[in-house]
Amino acid sequence: MARPISRRTLLRGTLGLSLGAGTAALIAGCGRDTPPAAGNATSQIASPDNPVLWPISADNRPIPPGLQPERNATLQLYNWEDYINEEVIKAFERKYRAYNVKVKVSTFDNASAAVSNVRSGKADYDILFVTYDLLGQLALGNHLRPLSHRYIPNINQVWPVFQNPFYDQDWRYSVPYTVYTTGIGWRTDKVKEDVAKLADPYEILWNSSHRGRVGVLDEYRETIGMVLLKNGISNLNTTRPKHLDLVRQDLLDLASATRPVIDVNAYEDLPTGKTWVSMAFSGDLVAAPEYLPEGVNPEVLGYWFPLDGRGTVGNDLMTILRSSRNPVLAHHFLNFLLDFDMAMLNLEWNGFQPPLVRIDPSVLVKQGYIPPT
Repeated sequence: MARPISRRTLLRGTLGLSLGAGTAALIAGCGRDTPPAAGNATSQIASPDNPVLWPISADNRPIPPGLQPERNATLQLYNWEDYINEEVIKAFERKYRAYNVKVKVSTFDNASAAVSNVRSGKADYDILFVTYDLLGQLALGNHLRPLSHRYIPNINQVWPVFQNPFYDQDWRYSVPYTVYTTGIGWRTDKVKEDVAKLADPYEILWNSSHRGRVGVLDEYRETIGMVLLKNGISNLNTTRPKHLDLVRQDLLDLASATRPVIDVNAYEDLPTGKTWVSMAFSGDLVAAPEYLPEGVNPEVLGYWFPLDGRGTVGNDLMTILRSSRNPVLAHHFLNFLLDFDMAMLNLEWNGFQPPLVRIDPSVLVKQGYIPPT
């Protein structure tokens, strides 16, 4: 009997391999692990219909409250590239100057690869930025330190949903970092079609007239989800064989038609012209004007997300690794990033919205954080 194909293997074996060895390596970087089943932490994957309270082991308890931050410490962050404002880091170092604190940022291109490094013991960091779908394998693998909530009072500044999220009930292991949608970004001066007015805007990625100038995300869930949405399938967690077969064929057709660029750099690829149309996170297009050549009007950048809201919406998290050498300082850093002023300073740099209750969408546009277009 044939072994069922996993969703990650599906992407690696179709779009990745069909584009040649170099690109296949990028897809393979997602890792071979399938997220462990989680039920009430043991039998099913966490979902809105199946919220999960991850267990805390007897030998990995939250740190006691009231401890002083570690002195003469270098706090090690493991994050996506260009995803945190250097000014925020400098502000944290200034605030904890009395403790002689430094912050060092190491980066990755793919969250699944980062988690694989953590699970293998190759990642010696204090704080890991990660996607919520990968939280379960980190928590069940005992790779995360459960949070001591008294150090993070700024949790009260975030949306209530993130104070008891389905993927981490009681926010035992994570706090939210940013929220975003996934849609299509394009250069209006390079693409003749108005992507937002197409019957199915996702189809633009298969348009052979843009061959070599199309981009898709090097995140298997995002790209597979995009193909499902293109075909009218809104259950992005589907495992039905006929759905996966449809995704496989569409990805093969995509590779043949447009030879897409596979990375997570739409914020830079689109404004520099490396790609003309690409899957993109909403924050990518907010940050993209900073990468446009001098004199190019930001209005050449477009972004589409389904107006009915039936598209991919996600959020990224901050976690503390069990191996952290500075767990008290790490808690203080998480709290610092949830402060309104620091979160807004971070938004100025990376373009991704923090989920804070004080944020008003219209104010974001009025104050220049988000372009009107």
